[in-house]
Amino acid sequence: MKYTHILFDADETLFHFDAYLGLKTLFAQYDINFSREDFTEYQKVNAPLWIQYQQGEIDAYTLQVTRFTQWANKLSVSPETLNNGFLNSMAQICAPLPGAKSLLTALSPNTSLSIITNGFSALQQKRLDKTGFSHFFDQVVISEQVGVAKPDPLVFEHTFDLLGNPDKSQVLMVGDTPKSDILGANRFGIDSCWLQHEGITCPEDVNPTYQVTSLSALQTLLLS
Repeated sequence: MKYTHILFDADETLFHFDAYLGLKTLFAQYDINFSREDFTEYQKVNAPLWIQYQQGEIDAYTLQVTRFTQWANKLSVSPETLNNGFLNSMAQICAPLPGAKSLLTALSPNTSLSIITNGFSALQQKRLDKTGFSHFFDQVVISEQVGVAKPDPLVFEHTFDLLGNPDKSQVLMVGDTPKSDILGANRFGIDSCWLQHEGITCPEDVNPTYQVTSLSALQTLLLS
């Protein structure tokens, strides 16, 4: 195989990230039936915050607290409490994407596998433990801990330092979000594979080396 090292995004690349179900699970603890309409309103606040975070305009703490401020005021609890409850709920309900275990099992004997995620620290280790995936990864790099998020090349630089600076031509980034995973790989100068989910398009200024619609297709691509 061409690559000695593969870097994976986490949410919606290796693991389902069903935020609606996570929020439903969280708010059920407060006797609230969180609806699809509630989720739409939440996303009006949450989605722009993620863009600001990826562009380096706000830090991880600001994102996590701001997205829950309205609900915190309504329920008279702190936004930090709601955020922690949400991440715990997401850990409880997490499940790997189809083909994830097969892919990692096939790659791990001969390839160094790592994660670079813009997701938050409180969720990552719990999720790896719950799915039994911890042993597959040499490094789990969390933007919140590094202080910069994908697509900033610094988070890739940090990961390369941890991995002993492998040859860039032998490293592949795999992710589902063009504007963070693929653009980050483009900026850092490594190959990338975009895991395309239904209904998502890739901006013209973002150029994945490969494109697949499933992890089983990626396994075929890498190991054929």
